[in-house]
Amino acid sequence: MNDNPRALKLADRIKVIVATMLDTRVKDPRLGFVTITDVRVSGDLQHATVFYTVFGTDEEREGTAAALTSATGMLRREVGRQTGVRLTPTLEFIADAVPENARVIEDLLSEARGRDAELARSKEGADYAGDADPYRVAREDEDGDEDGDAAPGVDGAFATDEDDRADGAEPAGGATGERGREDA
Repeated sequence: MNDNPRALKLADRIKVIVATMLDTRVKDPRLGFVTITDVRVSGDLQHATVFYTVFGTDEEREGTAAALTSATGMLRREVGRQTGVRLTPTLEFIADAVPENARVIEDLLSEARGRDAELARSKEGADYAGDADPYRVAREDEDGDEDGDAAPGVDGAFATDEDDRADGAEPAGGATGERGREDA
């Protein structure tokens, strides 16, 4: 949208003029219950886009669009006469989609509220699928000591470096691995 104060002022004036003219002077029977929602004027004040809504059926909307198209010349002449600008802006009428979009959004929100209520009802008597405490707790060795350097084994059990040396296997780092030998 244009931030030019003169364009904003002209847009407000055009909105009032067009709404008044549609109410009092345009006698087209195709014209339905029209509301002018917004007017936007270009920065050079040469073009005005008039947004409108029509209350009624699709046929009434189409008839109103045809009536506005046929009355554009008279409306532009009246806008030029009442505003006093040197070059009267052209008028373009566009059906405003805000009411339809608002209706769709409201339908989606009511559907989401219904799903939330259904989920809340299903959660009322539900239990957790796992244990009461789902976090893994370090297990104690057979002798009752907690061993800090335990690592998970292949079968999911915890094995320590001491257990590897007892089995004849190399420690986790290897004999000549990354750390190297300390006695060399």
